[in-house]
Amino acid sequence: MLAAKTRLIMATSLLFGGSAWATDEADSAAIEALVNDTIAPLMDEHRIPGMAVAISTNGQQHYFNYGFANQEADIPVTDATLFELGSVSKVFTAALAGYAQSSGALSLSDPASQFLPALKGSAFDGITLLELGTYTAGELPLQFPDAVENEEQMIDYYRQWQPVSAPGSHRLYSNPSIGLLGYLTAQRLDKPYETLMEEVLFAPLGLEHSYFQVPEGQQAHYAYGYSKEDEPVRVNPGVLDAQAYGLKSTAADVLTFVEANMKGAGLESGMDESKLHEDTLDESLSHALEITRTGYFGFGNMTQGLGWESYTYPVALEQLLEGNSLEMILEPNPANRLSPPLTPRQDALYNKTGATNGFGAYVAFVPSEQIGIVLLANRNYPNSARIEAAHHILTALTDAP
Repeated sequence: MLAAKTRLIMATSLLFGGSAWATDEADSAAIEALVNDTIAPLMDEHRIPGMAVAISTNGQQHYFNYGFANQEADIPVTDATLFELGSVSKVFTAALAGYAQSSGALSLSDPASQFLPALKGSAFDGITLLELGTYTAGELPLQFPDAVENEEQMIDYYRQWQPVSAPGSHRLYSNPSIGLLGYLTAQRLDKPYETLMEEVLFAPLGLEHSYFQVPEGQQAHYAYGYSKEDEPVRVNPGVLDAQAYGLKSTAADVLTFVEANMKGAGLESGMDESKLHEDTLDESLSHALEITRTGYFGFGNMTQGLGWESYTYPVALEQLLEGNSLEMILEPNPANRLSPPLTPRQDALYNKTGATNGFGAYVAFVPSEQIGIVLLANRNYPNSARIEAAHHILTALTDAP
C-alpha cells in the first residue's frame, strides 16, 4: 500500500516568470525530469511517505513536492508543508553565534564558562565556544543522559562533566556541545534563544514559515513523520532541543537560507555579478554566515566549520559518504586544528544532514556554481541514500566529473 501511495507523485517546478534569471522551458523540464527520476526510486526503496525538494540554480528556484505529509488522511506534501529539520537546525544555531561574534558581543575564542557563572570552576573554564560549535570540546556525548530533563539538571550535568580527551584534540558529534553554544549565545545577548532567531535570522531573511513551536494556525501544515514501524511520530521536547535539532520549516525557507549563504559567498569573493542575485545581503548578516563557513578543523577530506561541513568541489561521492558516515557521527576522530582558520571557499561543497525519529533532511550548496539543494522527507532514511541522491542531481546540473 505504501509503495503504491508513493508512486502517486506530485511534482511542481515553481519558476519566477519574467525574472532575469529564468531559464528556458527545456532547461526547466530537464531539471524536473532529473529530480523525478532520482526521487521516485529513492522514495520507493526507503518507503518514504512524502518529500519536498528545493533547488536553486543561479538565482532561480525550483520546488518539487512528492507523496504525503499525512498518509493516513491522504494529505499531500505542498509548498507549505513543515518538516522537522533535525540537526540541520545546527547551522541556524551556528549563524546566531556568528552574528554574536560579528557584532562584538562575544568571541568564539572565549571560554564557555565566561557566559554562565554556574560553570565557573568546571571543565568549561578550559573549553572555548568554538570547540563547542565544532564538537571538539573533549567528547561530549551525542545526547544528554535520560536523567537530564530540565535546565537545572542540564547545568548540573555540565558542571560535573569531565573531558575524555583534551579540548580541540578530537571531534565527537554532539547535541549537548553545539546546543550549549546556542544556549550561551542567548545568555550573552540576554534574550530567549527563539526570540533571537526570529529577530536576527528569520525576519531579516524573510523566513516566514520556520518555527521551534509550530503555532496553532500552522498545525495543518505540519507533516507527520513515520517510524520504522510506520507509526506517525513527531519530535519529543528535550533539553536544548531548539538549539540542536528542534527547527521545523518548509523547503522554501531552508532554500532561502542556503541562498543567503551563497549570496554572501559571492559578495565576499567578488564573483562574476552574472552569477549573483539582484538583491544583496546585509553586511553584518553576511559576515555572520561567513563565520559559519570558515574551516576550523580538518578530518581527511572534510573540513569542519561552525555547523557546516565542507569538501573541495568537485567532490567524489565516496568522500561525501565517508564524511557523513556513522563512524564520523558516533566515534571520536582525531582533530587537525587549522591555524589560521581556512577562509570560506568558493570551490567547496557545504553540507549538513539532519534527522529526528520520523524525519530525514539533507542540505548542500556550492558557491562557485551558485547551486544549492534541499531534501526534506518524513522518514529517517540512511544518510548515504540522501547524499547519493543529492550528489547525483548536483553533478548532473553542474557537469562535475
